[in-house]
Amino acid sequence: MPVAEADLVSPSASGAPLTRLPFPPISRSHILHCSFHFWHPLYRSTTPKARLIPLSPSFLAYLRADGIVLPSSTPPSPSLDIDDDSGIFTSSSTSDTDDDEETPDPSLEWPDVHASIISTIAELDGSVVPKLNWSAPKDATWIAATNSMECRIPNDIYLLLKSSDFITHDLEQAFDGCSEEADDTPPLESSSLSSPQPESINSRDTSIPYYLVLRKTIPALITSLEFRCFVRRRRLLCICQRDLNHYAFLPSLLSTLKSLIQDFFEEKLQSTFPDENFVFDVYVPQANERGRVWLIDINPWAQWTDPLLFSWLEVLTMPEPVLQRQTLPDINHGVIRLSLGTHEDNTSSTTESDAETESDGSSNSDTDDGEEGPVFRVVRRDDPEAYTFNTPQFSAHKLPKDVVDAGADGEAGLREFMGRWRDIVSRQDREEAEDD
Repeated sequence: MPVAEADLVSPSASGAPLTRLPFPPISRSHILHCSFHFWHPLYRSTTPKARLIPLSPSFLAYLRADGIVLPSSTPPSPSLDIDDDSGIFTSSSTSDTDDDEETPDPSLEWPDVHASIISTIAELDGSVVPKLNWSAPKDATWIAATNSMECRIPNDIYLLLKSSDFITHDLEQAFDGCSEEADDTPPLESSSLSSPQPESINSRDTSIPYYLVLRKTIPALITSLEFRCFVRRRRLLCICQRDLNHYAFLPSLLSTLKSLIQDFFEEKLQSTFPDENFVFDVYVPQANERGRVWLIDINPWAQWTDPLLFSWLEVLTMPEPVLQRQTLPDINHGVIRLSLGTHEDNTSSTTESDAETESDGSSNSDTDDGEEGPVFRVVRRDDPEAYTFNTPQFSAHKLPKDVVDAGADGEAGLREFMGRWRDIVSRQDREEAEDD
Protein backbone atom coordinates (compact mmCIF):
# COMPACT_ATOMS: atom_id res chain seq x y z
CA MET A 1 0.00 0.00 0.00
CA PRO A 2 1.51 3.38 -0.97
CA VAL A 3 2.69 5.58 1.87
CA ALA A 4 0.61 8.70 2.33
CA GLU A 5 2.36 11.90 1.33
CA ALA A 6 2.12 13.21 4.89
CA ASP A 7 4.18 10.26 6.06
CA LEU A 8 7.20 11.70 4.29
CA VAL A 9 7.44 14.65 6.64
CA SER A 10 5.83 13.58 9.88
CA PRO A 11 6.56 10.56 12.08
CA SER A 12 2.92 9.46 12.07
CA ALA A 13 -0.29 11.14 11.01
CA SER A 14 -2.10 9.69 14.05
CA GLY A 15 0.71 10.18 16.54
CA ALA A 16 1.30 6.43 16.81
CA PRO A 17 4.91 5.22 16.81
CA LEU A 18 6.41 4.22 13.46
CA THR A 19 6.81 0.53 12.76
CA ARG A 20 8.74 1.04 9.51
CA LEU A 21 10.57 3.81 7.71
CA PRO A 22 8.06 6.02 5.87
CA PHE A 23 9.57 5.61 2.39
CA PRO A 24 7.31 6.21 -0.61
CA PRO A 25 6.90 3.13 -2.83
CA ILE A 26 10.03 2.46 -4.88
CA SER A 27 9.48 1.87 -8.58
CA ARG A 28 11.67 -0.07 -10.99
CA SER A 29 11.85 3.02 -13.16
CA HIS A 30 13.37 5.01 -10.28
CA ILE A 31 16.06 2.35 -9.82
CA LEU A 32 16.82 2.44 -13.54
CA HIS A 33 16.91 6.25 -13.57
CA CYS A 34 19.72 6.02 -11.00
CA SER A 35 21.70 3.67 -13.22
CA PHE A 36 24.87 5.28 -14.58
CA HIS A 37 23.96 4.47 -18.18
CA PHE A 38 20.71 6.48 -17.86
CA TRP A 39 21.85 9.66 -16.14
CA HIS A 40 25.40 9.97 -17.50
CA PRO A 41 24.29 11.23 -20.95
CA LEU A 42 22.29 13.99 -19.22
CA TYR A 43 25.17 15.25 -17.09
CA ARG A 44 28.25 14.20 -19.03
CA SER A 45 29.77 17.71 -18.88
CA THR A 46 29.64 17.74 -15.07
CA THR A 47 31.09 14.26 -14.42
CA PRO A 48 34.70 13.05 -14.42
CA LYS A 49 35.81 11.36 -17.65
CA ALA A 50 34.26 7.90 -18.00
CA ARG A 51 33.56 5.24 -20.60
CA LEU A 52 30.73 2.69 -20.64
CA ILE A 53 31.23 -0.84 -21.95
CA PRO A 54 28.06 -2.89 -22.65
CA LEU A 55 28.29 -6.29 -20.99
CA SER A 56 27.39 -9.46 -22.84
CA PRO A 57 25.39 -12.33 -21.27
CA SER A 58 28.54 -14.47 -21.25
CA PHE A 59 30.45 -11.87 -19.23
CA LEU A 60 27.57 -11.53 -16.76
CA ALA A 61 27.58 -15.33 -16.40
CA TYR A 62 31.32 -15.11 -15.61
CA LEU A 63 30.65 -12.54 -12.87
CA ARG A 64 27.90 -14.71 -11.38
CA ALA A 65 29.93 -17.94 -11.46
CA ASP A 66 31.54 -19.31 -8.29
CA GLY A 67 35.29 -19.02 -7.89
CA ILE A 68 37.74 -16.56 -9.38
CA VAL A 69 39.47 -17.52 -12.61
CA LEU A 70 41.45 -14.74 -14.30
CA PRO A 71 42.39 -14.65 -17.98
CA SER A 72 45.98 -15.48 -18.82
CA SER A 73 46.30 -13.02 -21.68
CA THR A 74 46.81 -10.25 -19.14
CA PRO A 75 49.12 -11.34 -16.31
CA PRO A 76 48.16 -10.42 -12.75
CA SER A 77 49.89 -7.52 -11.05
CA PRO A 78 53.45 -8.47 -10.00
CA SER A 79 52.78 -7.32 -6.44
CA LEU A 80 49.78 -9.66 -6.11
CA ASP A 81 51.00 -12.94 -4.64
CA ILE A 82 48.56 -15.66 -5.71
CA ASP A 83 49.07 -19.24 -4.56
CA ASP A 84 47.18 -22.47 -4.94
CA ASP A 85 45.39 -21.99 -1.61
CA SER A 86 43.99 -18.54 -2.37
CA GLY A 87 41.09 -19.72 -4.52
CA ILE A 88 42.24 -17.34 -7.25
CA PHE A 89 43.62 -18.80 -10.46
CA THR A 90 44.74 -17.61 -13.85
CA SER A 91 43.94 -19.74 -16.84
CA SER A 92 47.61 -20.78 -16.98
CA SER A 93 47.57 -22.10 -13.41
CA THR A 94 48.10 -25.84 -13.10
CA SER A 95 47.34 -28.37 -10.43
CA ASP A 96 48.68 -31.85 -9.77
CA THR A 97 45.16 -33.09 -9.08
CA ASP A 98 44.00 -31.96 -12.51
CA ASP A 99 46.70 -33.90 -14.38
CA ASP A 100 48.38 -30.63 -15.33
CA GLU A 101 45.44 -29.58 -17.48
CA GLU A 102 45.24 -25.83 -17.99
CA THR A 103 42.16 -23.96 -16.81
CA PRO A 104 40.27 -22.60 -19.85
CA ASP A 105 40.75 -18.89 -20.45
CA PRO A 106 37.38 -17.33 -19.45
CA SER A 107 37.91 -14.28 -21.68
CA LEU A 108 37.54 -16.51 -24.76
CA GLU A 109 33.81 -16.45 -24.01
CA TRP A 110 33.65 -12.63 -24.13
CA PRO A 111 36.53 -11.41 -26.34
CA ASP A 112 34.78 -8.16 -27.32
CA VAL A 113 34.34 -7.09 -23.69
CA HIS A 114 37.92 -8.03 -22.86
CA ALA A 115 39.29 -6.09 -25.85
CA SER A 116 37.14 -3.05 -25.00
CA ILE A 117 38.48 -3.02 -21.44
CA ILE A 118 42.08 -3.15 -22.65
CA SER A 119 41.56 -0.29 -25.13
CA THR A 120 39.59 1.82 -22.63
CA ILE A 121 42.31 1.53 -19.98
CA ALA A 122 44.83 2.75 -22.56
CA GLU A 123 42.51 5.61 -23.60
CA LEU A 124 42.14 6.77 -19.98
CA ASP A 125 45.91 7.05 -19.42
CA GLY A 126 46.41 3.56 -18.05
CA SER A 127 44.51 3.89 -14.75
CA VAL A 128 40.78 3.48 -14.15
CA VAL A 129 38.23 2.96 -11.38
CA PRO A 130 35.46 0.42 -12.18
CA LYS A 131 31.79 0.17 -11.26
CA LEU A 132 28.63 -1.41 -12.64
CA ASN A 133 25.33 0.39 -13.21
CA TRP A 134 24.89 1.39 -9.56
CA SER A 135 27.70 0.13 -7.37
CA ALA A 136 31.48 0.24 -7.21
CA PRO A 137 33.37 -2.69 -5.63
CA LYS A 138 34.52 -0.64 -2.63
CA ASP A 139 34.00 -3.59 -0.32
CA ALA A 140 36.56 -5.68 -2.25
CA THR A 141 39.60 -3.38 -2.10
CA TRP A 142 41.09 -5.62 0.59
CA ILE A 143 41.85 -8.21 -2.10
CA ALA A 144 43.60 -5.77 -4.45
CA ALA A 145 47.36 -5.35 -4.41
CA THR A 146 46.99 -1.57 -4.07
CA ASN A 147 44.25 -1.81 -1.41
CA SER A 148 42.25 0.60 -3.58
CA MET A 149 39.93 0.53 -6.58
CA GLU A 150 42.60 1.78 -8.97
CA CYS A 151 43.03 -0.71 -11.83
CA ARG A 152 45.76 -0.76 -14.47
CA ILE A 153 45.08 -4.08 -16.20
CA PRO A 154 41.88 -6.03 -16.90
CA ASN A 155 42.66 -8.67 -14.27
CA ASP A 156 42.63 -5.96 -11.59
CA ILE A 157 39.06 -5.16 -12.64
CA TYR A 158 37.90 -8.78 -12.79
CA LEU A 159 39.35 -9.50 -9.35
CA LEU A 160 37.46 -6.59 -7.76
CA LEU A 161 34.17 -7.33 -9.52
CA LYS A 162 34.23 -11.04 -8.68
CA SER A 163 35.05 -10.37 -5.00
CA SER A 164 32.43 -7.71 -4.30
CA ASP A 165 29.09 -8.17 -2.53
CA PHE A 166 28.05 -4.77 -3.88
CA ILE A 167 28.45 -6.01 -7.45
CA THR A 168 26.46 -9.13 -6.59
CA HIS A 169 23.65 -6.88 -5.35
CA ASP A 170 23.61 -5.07 -8.71
CA LEU A 171 23.43 -8.39 -10.55
CA GLU A 172 20.93 -10.24 -8.39
CA GLN A 173 18.98 -7.80 -6.23
CA ALA A 174 18.71 -4.53 -8.15
CA PHE A 175 14.90 -4.45 -7.90
CA ASP A 176 14.58 -5.72 -4.32
CA GLY A 177 11.96 -3.74 -2.43
CA CYS A 178 10.32 -2.30 -5.55
CA SER A 179 6.55 -1.95 -5.53
CA GLU A 180 4.31 -2.93 -8.44
CA GLU A 181 1.90 -0.21 -7.34
CA ALA A 182 4.65 2.37 -7.74
CA ASP A 183 5.23 1.16 -11.30
CA ASP A 184 1.59 1.95 -12.09
CA THR A 185 2.23 5.64 -11.34
CA PRO A 186 2.23 7.70 -14.58
CA PRO A 187 5.76 8.86 -15.48
CA LEU A 188 6.73 12.51 -15.31
CA GLU A 189 5.89 14.21 -18.60
CA SER A 190 9.00 14.99 -20.60
CA SER A 191 7.63 18.48 -21.28
CA SER A 192 8.13 19.32 -17.59
CA LEU A 193 11.85 18.59 -17.78
CA SER A 194 14.20 21.28 -19.01
CA SER A 195 16.61 19.06 -20.96
CA PRO A 196 16.37 16.18 -23.45
CA GLN A 197 15.84 12.81 -21.79
CA PRO A 198 17.48 9.48 -22.60
CA GLU A 199 15.46 6.64 -24.03
CA SER A 200 12.31 6.09 -21.99
CA ILE A 201 12.20 3.26 -19.46
CA ASN A 202 9.49 0.64 -19.32
CA SER A 203 8.91 0.16 -15.58
CA ARG A 204 7.45 -3.32 -16.18
CA ASP A 205 10.56 -4.54 -17.99
CA THR A 206 12.72 -6.42 -15.48
CA SER A 207 15.64 -6.82 -17.90
CA ILE A 208 18.60 -4.61 -17.13
CA PRO A 209 21.12 -3.39 -19.70
CA TYR A 210 24.31 -3.89 -17.72
CA TYR A 211 27.39 -1.76 -18.31
CA LEU A 212 30.92 -1.72 -16.96
CA VAL A 213 31.78 1.89 -16.15
CA LEU A 214 35.48 2.76 -16.25
CA ARG A 215 36.33 6.16 -14.84
CA LYS A 216 39.66 7.85 -15.28
CA THR A 217 41.50 7.79 -11.95
CA ILE A 218 41.65 11.19 -10.26
CA PRO A 219 45.35 11.35 -9.31
CA ALA A 220 45.04 13.47 -6.17
CA LEU A 221 41.50 12.79 -4.99
CA ILE A 222 40.73 14.69 -1.78
CA THR A 223 38.22 12.43 -0.05
CA SER A 224 37.41 15.07 2.57
CA LEU A 225 35.76 17.14 -0.18
CA GLU A 226 33.30 14.46 -1.29
CA PHE A 227 29.72 15.02 -0.14
CA ARG A 228 26.38 13.20 -0.21
CA CYS A 229 23.26 15.28 -0.90
CA PHE A 230 19.62 14.34 -0.25
CA VAL A 231 16.82 15.66 -2.45
CA ARG A 232 13.18 15.37 -1.42
CA ARG A 233 10.39 16.74 -3.63
CA ARG A 234 13.01 18.49 -5.77
CA ARG A 235 14.36 20.39 -2.77
CA LEU A 236 17.93 20.02 -1.54
CA LEU A 237 17.21 18.92 2.01
CA CYS A 238 20.57 18.09 3.58
CA ILE A 239 24.26 17.45 2.85
CA CYS A 240 26.98 15.52 4.65
CA GLN A 241 30.57 14.48 4.04
CA ARG A 242 31.24 11.00 2.66
CA ASP A 243 34.59 10.40 4.34
CA LEU A 244 33.66 9.70 7.97
CA ASN A 245 36.74 11.29 9.52
CA HIS A 246 37.23 14.62 11.21
CA TYR A 247 38.95 17.34 9.17
CA ALA A 248 39.73 20.51 11.10
CA PHE A 249 39.62 22.75 8.01
CA LEU A 250 36.10 21.78 6.88
CA PRO A 251 33.96 23.92 9.26
CA SER A 252 35.45 27.14 7.90
CA LEU A 253 34.50 26.11 4.35
CA LEU A 254 30.91 25.06 4.98
CA SER A 255 29.29 28.32 3.88
CA THR A 256 31.18 28.29 0.57
CA LEU A 257 30.58 24.59 0.00
CA LYS A 258 26.88 24.91 0.72
CA SER A 259 26.56 27.78 -1.77
CA LEU A 260 28.47 25.91 -4.49
CA ILE A 261 26.47 22.70 -4.07
CA GLN A 262 23.13 24.55 -3.85
CA ASP A 263 23.89 26.47 -7.06
CA PHE A 264 24.98 23.29 -8.81
CA PHE A 265 21.79 21.49 -7.79
CA GLU A 266 19.53 24.32 -8.95
CA GLU A 267 21.31 24.74 -12.28
CA LYS A 268 21.94 21.12 -13.24
CA LEU A 269 19.69 18.67 -11.37
CA GLN A 270 16.61 20.25 -9.86
CA SER A 271 14.52 20.45 -13.04
CA THR A 272 16.21 17.76 -15.15
CA PHE A 273 16.30 14.51 -13.18
CA PRO A 274 13.09 12.52 -13.78
CA ASP A 275 12.36 11.68 -10.12
CA GLU A 276 11.63 14.16 -7.36
CA ASN A 277 13.36 12.12 -4.62
CA PHE A 278 16.97 10.98 -5.03
CA VAL A 279 20.45 11.12 -3.51
CA PHE A 280 23.49 12.45 -5.35
CA ASP A 281 27.22 12.55 -4.60
CA VAL A 282 29.52 15.41 -5.54
CA TYR A 283 33.19 16.25 -5.39
CA VAL A 284 34.35 19.84 -4.85
CA PRO A 285 38.15 19.91 -5.31
CA GLN A 286 38.43 23.67 -4.82
CA ALA A 287 36.24 25.13 -2.11
CA ASN A 288 36.23 28.77 -3.25
CA GLU A 289 33.86 31.06 -5.14
CA ARG A 290 35.17 29.77 -8.48
CA GLY A 291 35.21 26.15 -7.40
CA ARG A 292 33.71 23.56 -9.70
CA VAL A 293 31.31 20.87 -8.52
CA TRP A 294 31.65 17.41 -10.09
CA LEU A 295 28.75 14.97 -10.11
CA ILE A 296 30.05 11.57 -9.00
CA ASP A 297 26.92 9.45 -8.63
CA ILE A 298 23.12 9.43 -8.33
CA ASN A 299 21.63 6.96 -5.86
CA PRO A 300 18.10 5.66 -5.28
CA TRP A 301 15.90 7.17 -2.60
CA ALA A 302 15.85 3.84 -0.81
CA GLN A 303 16.87 2.29 2.49
CA TRP A 304 19.94 0.55 1.03
CA THR A 305 21.51 3.91 0.12
CA ASP A 306 23.78 4.77 3.05
CA PRO A 307 22.63 8.00 4.82
CA LEU A 308 26.11 8.30 6.40
CA LEU A 309 25.97 11.05 9.07
CA PHE A 310 22.18 11.10 9.06
CA SER A 311 19.61 8.39 9.71
CA TRP A 312 16.93 7.67 7.15
CA LEU A 313 14.22 8.41 9.72
CA GLU A 314 15.83 11.80 10.26
CA VAL A 315 15.99 12.51 6.52
CA LEU A 316 12.42 11.35 5.85
CA THR A 317 10.93 13.44 8.67
CA MET A 318 13.19 16.49 8.39
CA PRO A 319 11.30 19.79 7.91
CA GLU A 320 11.90 21.48 4.60
CA PRO A 321 14.09 24.59 4.65
CA VAL A 322 11.90 27.67 5.16
CA LEU A 323 13.08 29.50 2.06
CA GLN A 324 12.56 26.57 -0.26
CA ARG A 325 9.11 25.88 1.20
CA GLN A 326 8.01 29.48 0.60
CA THR A 327 9.31 29.87 -2.94
CA LEU A 328 9.49 26.84 -5.19
CA PRO A 329 10.99 26.77 -8.68
CA ASP A 330 8.65 26.20 -11.63
CA ILE A 331 10.26 23.35 -13.53
CA ASN A 332 8.19 24.24 -16.60
CA HIS A 333 9.92 27.59 -17.01
CA GLY A 334 13.63 27.11 -16.52
CA VAL A 335 15.39 27.49 -13.19
CA ILE A 336 14.74 30.12 -10.53
CA ARG A 337 17.86 30.99 -8.61
CA LEU A 338 17.21 31.21 -4.87
CA SER A 339 19.30 32.97 -2.28
CA LEU A 340 20.49 30.88 0.65
CA GLY A 341 19.63 33.59 3.17
CA THR A 342 16.11 34.20 4.46
CA HIS A 343 16.74 37.49 6.26
CA GLU A 344 19.32 40.10 5.41
CA ASP A 345 20.34 40.60 9.02
CA ASN A 346 21.15 36.93 9.65
CA THR A 347 24.68 37.24 8.35
CA SER A 348 25.47 40.42 10.26
CA SER A 349 24.17 38.93 13.52
CA THR A 350 26.86 36.26 13.61
CA THR A 351 29.39 37.19 16.27
CA GLU A 352 33.12 36.70 16.13
CA SER A 353 32.96 34.22 19.00
CA ASP A 354 30.46 32.12 17.05
CA ALA A 355 32.80 32.10 14.06
CA GLU A 356 35.73 31.04 16.24
CA THR A 357 33.68 28.24 17.78
CA GLU A 358 32.63 27.07 14.32
CA SER A 359 36.18 27.11 12.98
CA ASP A 360 37.66 25.01 15.77
CA GLY A 361 35.14 22.23 15.08
CA SER A 362 33.67 22.00 18.60
CA SER A 363 30.14 23.26 17.95
CA ASN A 364 27.04 21.36 16.91
CA SER A 365 27.55 18.98 13.98
CA ASP A 366 24.89 20.71 11.82
CA THR A 367 25.04 24.09 10.11
CA ASP A 368 21.40 24.93 10.56
CA ASP A 369 21.87 28.72 10.21
CA GLY A 370 18.40 29.28 11.54
CA GLU A 371 16.76 27.24 8.79
CA GLU A 372 18.52 28.72 5.77
CA GLY A 373 18.89 26.25 2.96
CA PRO A 374 19.90 22.61 3.43
CA VAL A 375 21.31 21.22 6.67
CA PHE A 376 25.06 20.61 6.24
CA ARG A 377 26.58 18.03 8.59
CA VAL A 378 30.24 17.15 8.97
CA VAL A 379 32.20 15.12 11.51
CA ARG A 380 33.20 17.42 14.36
CA ARG A 381 36.21 17.06 16.59
CA ASP A 382 34.23 15.68 19.53
CA ASP A 383 31.90 13.42 17.53
CA PRO A 384 32.17 9.64 18.04
CA GLU A 385 32.27 9.33 14.22
CA ALA A 386 35.66 11.05 14.28
CA TYR A 387 37.25 7.97 15.82
CA THR A 388 36.06 5.12 13.62
CA PHE A 389 39.51 3.72 12.84
CA ASN A 390 38.84 0.71 15.08
CA THR A 391 36.03 -0.39 12.75
CA PRO A 392 37.29 -0.64 9.16
CA GLN A 393 34.75 0.35 6.54
CA PHE A 394 33.03 -2.61 4.79
CA SER A 395 34.65 -5.00 7.30
CA ALA A 396 31.49 -7.14 7.31
CA HIS A 397 32.06 -7.93 3.65
CA LYS A 398 35.40 -9.62 4.37
CA LEU A 399 33.62 -12.65 5.84
CA PRO A 400 31.01 -14.99 4.35
CA LYS A 401 27.51 -13.61 4.85
CA ASP A 402 26.46 -16.71 6.81
CA VAL A 403 29.16 -16.01 9.41
CA VAL A 404 28.17 -12.33 9.69
CA ASP A 405 24.49 -13.25 10.13
CA ALA A 406 25.36 -15.83 12.79
CA GLY A 407 27.49 -13.28 14.65
CA ALA A 408 24.55 -10.87 14.73
CA ASP A 409 22.72 -13.40 16.94
CA GLY A 410 25.52 -13.44 19.50
CA GLU A 411 27.21 -16.48 21.03
CA ALA A 412 24.14 -18.69 20.58
CA GLY A 413 24.02 -17.93 16.88
CA LEU A 414 27.71 -18.71 16.41
CA ARG A 415 27.35 -21.97 18.36
CA GLU A 416 24.44 -23.06 16.18
CA PHE A 417 26.38 -22.13 13.03
CA MET A 418 29.41 -24.14 14.17
CA GLY A 419 27.17 -27.15 14.84
CA ARG A 420 25.70 -26.99 11.35
CA TRP A 421 29.19 -26.61 9.89
CA ARG A 422 30.44 -29.71 11.73
CA ASP A 423 27.46 -31.68 10.41
CA ILE A 424 28.26 -30.61 6.84
CA VAL A 425 31.95 -31.54 7.18
CA SER A 426 31.09 -34.92 8.74
CA ARG A 427 28.64 -35.70 5.94
CA GLN A 428 31.23 -34.80 3.31
CA ASP A 429 33.83 -37.02 5.03
CA ARG A 430 31.40 -39.95 5.05
CA GLU A 431 30.57 -39.47 1.37
CA GLU A 432 34.24 -39.35 0.45
CA ALA A 433 34.91 -42.51 2.50
CA GLU A 434 32.07 -44.32 0.73
CA ASP A 435 33.40 -43.26 -2.66
CA ASP A 436 36.84 -44.68 -1.77
